[in-house]
Amino acid sequence: MLLTKFDPFKQLREIEKNLYNQTKNEGVNAFVPIVNTREGEFAYHVDVDLPGVKKEDIKVDINKGVLTISGERKVKDEVKEEDYYKVETYFGKFSRSFTLPDNADIENIEASSDNGVLEVIIPKLKDDNTKKTITIK
Repeated sequence: MLLTKFDPFKQLREIEKNLYNQTKNEGVNAFVPIVNTREGEFAYHVDVDLPGVKKEDIKVDINKGVLTISGERKVKDEVKEEDYYKVETYFGKFSRSFTLPDNADIENIEASSDNGVLEVIIPKLKDDNTKKTITIK
């Protein structure tokens, strides 16, 4: 008898793999931007790959400690040759949300877009908790 170990997360990993490996030829539901996050000494960094998305089509919001990056991708691929004409359009809305840490300086968050990559810099609040020893009277 063959025993197979049950893996409850196998289906979830397959869905996740399919979401990130889809190409633009798969239509409207195919666009889920890839996000890289990292923590520096003075700030948190969120880099979002948004190929074909114009800066004007990206929106960055903060609401109740949640950073939301959303927008819409509109790409028109047009090929004119002597004997044929081909037009393909790809479009789709996207949204990614991140819960901000307690030490995030929400007032000074900056975002910039360059060559299809959106970079959001979330500064950290200065740590005012200096260590102090209290003597007991």
